[in-house]
Amino acid sequence: MAIKFIDEMELEEKRVFLRADLNVPLDADGRITDDTRIRAVLPTIKYALNHGGFVILASHLGRPKGERNEKYSLLPVAERLNELLDREVIMAPDVVSDGVKVVANQLKTGQVLLLENLRFNPGETKNDPGFAKELAGLCEIYINDAFGASHRAHASIEGITHYVREKGAGFLIRKELRYFSRVLDKPVSPFLAIMGGAKVSDKIGVIENLLDKVDAVLIGGGMAYTFLAAQGFDCGDSLVESDRLDDARRIMDKSAQAGVRLILPEDHIVAREMSADAERREAANDDIGPGWKGLDIGPATIETFKTQIGQSRTIVWNGPMGVFEMEPFARGTLEVAKAVAEADATSVVGGGDSVAAVKAAGVADQISHISTGGGASLELLEGKVLPGIAALDS
Repeated sequence: MAIKFIDEMELEEKRVFLRADLNVPLDADGRITDDTRIRAVLPTIKYALNHGGFVILASHLGRPKGERNEKYSLLPVAERLNELLDREVIMAPDVVSDGVKVVANQLKTGQVLLLENLRFNPGETKNDPGFAKELAGLCEIYINDAFGASHRAHASIEGITHYVREKGAGFLIRKELRYFSRVLDKPVSPFLAIMGGAKVSDKIGVIENLLDKVDAVLIGGGMAYTFLAAQGFDCGDSLVESDRLDDARRIMDKSAQAGVRLILPEDHIVAREMSADAERREAANDDIGPGWKGLDIGPATIETFKTQIGQSRTIVWNGPMGVFEMEPFARGTLEVAKAVAEADATSVVGGGDSVAAVKAAGVADQISHISTGGGASLELLEGKVLPGIAALDS
């Protein structure tokens, strides 16, 4: 795939449409609670500005369903960008309108225009050609640096590329692609995949795609109980996807045939209900029983997982080991996070909960790469081509 990157392009006095992923979390008062995604795209913004480009920034925020909703305005993002860039970021009143076109055409060197939430226009998620053409009309160069949205064939991600003169990717996408290429195409063995989260159905394709690449798979979180149930264990009131038992058996058979160790929990922290003050206890696989639900991996499993992690040289992790947002059920996820950080390995962590876990454990700076795109990273691990990346192929 031949993708041109921003540092291979002539930007001087050209309007650069930069699609970023500025979909940041906001509190009830509209204040940004985590600006990681904004900071992630700063190198690309600064490069464009430092090389004479007029930057037109665009992003979505939340799901306003194709109509204007002030709750999802990008105004707080503009204010944060003002601070981080130490320069005025002009906030557009709309996505595309005659007024926006006038401002875009009058941009001067060093200026940044932030369009209002792309999803205020129904044409964005529908990948409407007319809307994509209007967006393309604002610029001479299109740069996609929104890895977290690149698995969506939306107008600002895929459609716009058909109507611009030049197209390419930013530094964030380059970093994401390099790391995923490293672990998927040239992994150093032993290669370990750690899969967690609630549902097997979310990860079946990923596990199957990785079986001919990895040496071992650790499975924790709610999804582990579907595998344990498929082995005949009584998982009590734990989350079991009964319609996925055959899928779990198929994956276990395939892993055995491929010589891949598929390691399931051997003990758990179980509780009467999903509550921080609920009655809880440790339980082996055959001791969960009716009325109890597994909400974290147990101490023996933690030690087994840590040993496997410590022996690995390439690690991909997606999904927590339990309900880690509740302190009584956080230990498994936090211990795994610390073990991944301490391993002498190339480590790639994706998925919002896993990213939150490495931050909560205070080890984010010890992870080789923390992906900014949960859904996008899962699709790459599943072997899928992302529409937003394919569209940049020149």
